[in-house]
Amino acid sequence: MAARIVATQELAELLSALAHPHRVRIVEELRAGEHDVNFLAEVLQVSHSRVSQHLALLRSHHIVRDRRDGRHVFYALSQPGLAPWLLEGLAFVEADLARSQDVRTALEAARTLWSEPTEAADPSQAPPQDAPLGSKPT
Repeated sequence: MAARIVATQELAELLSALAHPHRVRIVEELRAGEHDVNFLAEVLQVSHSRVSQHLALLRSHHIVRDRRDGRHVFYALSQPGLAPWLLEGLAFVEADLARSQDVRTALEAARTLWSEPTEAADPSQAPPQDAPLGSKPT
């Protein structure tokens, strides 16, 4: 019985650490490899300090690790298998047929984008902060 309690507590803490759209997007961006705060802030279109706060929380939960190179700090996933695990989670979200067609379309686009082999992401192609997943800049 104690093992179940420990396991559910650990899983709940992991899910809690991921329970923000910016943190999910950070994990997705780090799927391609390590990036610094400036790159992530530009891609997510949020402030440097906001990204740093999210990264600090992710680091405290051992989701990301950092590497210093002079004055730059680069972040990477501690366990690269996390990004595909989140991708699989889209199936649960997609199963809710009550969602709007726009949301379903965005989820399908995200699944396609997240399933593609990654190269260094181009921040100029990032959707605006409030745009649905998978949308392109205008």
